[in-house]
Amino acid sequence: MDATPEALQTISSTVLQTGTTSFLATTMTMSTEDIVNALQNIQDHKKNVAGAQILGIHLEGPFINASKHGAQDKKYVQKPNMELIKNYINEIKMITIAPEVDGGEDFVKHLTANYPDIILSIGHSNASYEKSKESFAWGISHATHLFNAMNTYHHRTPGIIGAVFDSDVTCDIIADLVHTHPSVLELTYKMKKDKLILITDAMRAGCMKCGSYDLGGQTVSVSEGKATLKDGTLAGSVLKLNEALLNMTKYTSMTRIEAVNSVTKTSAQKLGIKKGELKEGYDADIVIFDEDFSIISTLVAGKEKYKRG
Repeated sequence: MDATPEALQTISSTVLQTGTTSFLATTMTMSTEDIVNALQNIQDHKKNVAGAQILGIHLEGPFINASKHGAQDKKYVQKPNMELIKNYINEIKMITIAPEVDGGEDFVKHLTANYPDIILSIGHSNASYEKSKESFAWGISHATHLFNAMNTYHHRTPGIIGAVFDSDVTCDIIADLVHTHPSVLELTYKMKKDKLILITDAMRAGCMKCGSYDLGGQTVSVSEGKATLKDGTLAGSVLKLNEALLNMTKYTSMTRIEAVNSVTKTSAQKLGIKKGELKEGYDADIVIFDEDFSIISTLVAGKEKYKRG
């Protein structure tokens, strides 16, 4: 959200050391001006970064439910509208939306009909089980950081989580042992298997020291691997992607191959791109790591961009 080419380059070069070869530049709920500036910056400079490739944009807000804003500033929440995104529609690859909000159904159906390659994801939402299932029929096919910034699972009101478990939509999860307990990670793995994608949800303090940082104009304190706002609300994470794989293989029954697939093959297939597999015709993005998922080398398009010192 800094909306500078330097910021994009910093992200691009830093995530190489976590084994990331490409990513979606993710925006958040801020003022329209701030969002447009960020989108324009990505559109103008995404091809100029020298490290991990920017594949496009993930719009995580502002089309969310204010009651589930999480660490995003609810005063900037907007009704879903095409006007905000129309000039960047070719760069946008994923939108996190609360389908139950006013205008949500029409927005989802319009994008599904006219821009089927954009992944529509339920998140920062308070949708019921029934509304969630209905939204999957409209075109939502993914869930953003499952369990976080959404209603809880209850045996009489299973909500979004129950709907995700009871369908073939994909979902992602923050496997940092802060946002989700190991037993929840195991349950989610058992329920979703190859529909599960591991993410970091890392904010600007990722790969940085403990201290105070900014997130969308709000001060975040980072200590002992946990990022929080002043009121204690979790504010993204400082998880590294290779650490997510280590956690899943250490604390759940997910195999090493399954963990690697969850951040390569599965996510690439979801995006419809030729990455994530070592085969003819696919991009030569390769990560070499040791038995603890410590990154030794990261290659992007066949060129070594990071090597452990």
